Parts: sequence; structure tokens; C-alpha cells
Amino acid sequence: MQMENQQMYKLGSHSKEQSLFEDYLMSVYMQESEKVPPIPEKLFNENREVKNSKLCIKNMVSIRCIIAVKAVLTKLEIPFSSVELANVSISVSLTEQKRKKLKSALEMLGFELVEDKKSVLVEEIKNAIVEMIQYDEVLPKTKFSEYLSKQLNHNYIYLSNIFSKVKGITIGHFILSHKIERVKQLLLYNELTLSEIAWKLQYSSVAHLSNQFKKITGITPTHFKNMKGKGLISHENL
Repeated sequence: MQMENQQMYKLGSHSKEQSLFEDYLMSVYMQESEKVPPIPEKLFNENREVKNSKLCIKNMVSIRCIIAVKAVLTKLEIPFSSVELANVSISVSLTEQKRKKLKSALEMLGFELVEDKKSVLVEEIKNAIVEMIQYDEVLPKTKFSEYLSKQLNHNYIYLSNIFSKVKGITIGHFILSHKIERVKQLLLYNELTLSEIAWKLQYSSVAHLSNQFKKITGITPTHFKNMKGKGLISHENL
């Protein structure tokens, strides 16, 4: 949470660009609100003839990130139909000036507007993995390769090659890193036993989970739990 808050409050000096949305964002976060005032109806009416277009935004990893992006879009008067992790649907064609303002606003919050096609696909892969591991009640029993191919409508070998070229690591390594971070979170919540965590994350046994955990972190799950979260890594740094 601390790392997440540091990213969300990445608002340095009071520049003219920041004045467009800083007060608004700060009020949203200080009130811990999950509701962002809607875009004025007239803006939707003026742009009804425009089909939704997609934007890909890097480093969106939580509900707070979604709230922040909604706030930016609202303040810049960019009508949107949906905002999800990494993906935003807007109902206007952005002018070059508006795109630059959006890009600048997002960067000040630690986000990045992704425009390269390969990078966009990599963000979609990352997003599918994060949603699967962080938000699904139980991980799917199908192979991760089959899951990603179905979710993204691409051959897994193609996805794997693109991901490795752009990120410098394999999809398997990325999945493993996120699974271990999820194990850490569940240990700290102290609501599930290690056996229940192993079942939830589709490990074959507690021993399998423990061995993988120690291989990645250098310590046992029990030792980590006693450290009270000092080894947590923020999602955007994985």
C-alpha cells in the first residue's frame, strides 16, 4: 500500500499542467472515494458519432489506479465508456494537443500512454496475468498458455516471443513473480492457511509452494510472515 500511495501521489512542484487536475485528484484520494464525477452529458452528445477507441496505459495495477485515470480523463474532458487495468475506451478522437496533455498528466502520476503495437500487446498480456492472479477467486485449472491464448486471441508462442523481446523475461517468469507476491499478500492477510493458499493458487502441494517460494525469495513462507511484509514488491516493479 505504501508503494502504491507513493506512485499515486507523484505530484511534484505546482506547474501549470498540474493545476489542471491536481486539486481534483487530491480531493478524490484524500476522501478515499471510488466514485469520480461523470463526464458532462453534453460531451457525450457532441461525440455520439465517434466510435469508441482504445487507449493502453502502462502501470495500472489496482482500483486506485483506475480511479486516478478516471479523474484525469474527467478533468481533461475526455469522454470515456470504460476504464480497466491497462485499457481505456474513449468516445472521441484525440487531437495531438489533447493527446500530449493526457500523456503529460498520466506521466505525472507514474503512468505511461503506450502507443507502440508490440508494447500494447505486452501490456495486455501483463494485465491478463495480473487480473488472473490478483483478482480471480481461484486460479484457472487450465494451463496458463491456454488461458492467455484464449483471453488475447493469439497463439501462445507468438505472445511468448513478443513478451520476451520487449520485457527481457519469459511469461513464465512474470507469472511466477506475481504468484509469489500473491502468496506474500495472502500470508499477511492471515485469513488462509498455507494449504488453502496452495489450493487457491493451483500448487500441487504445500511443499511445492514452499520450495518455489524459498527459491524466489530465499526464505520460507513462515519466515516471511514473521517479517510482517518487509519483503513485498509493488506490482509495477515486477
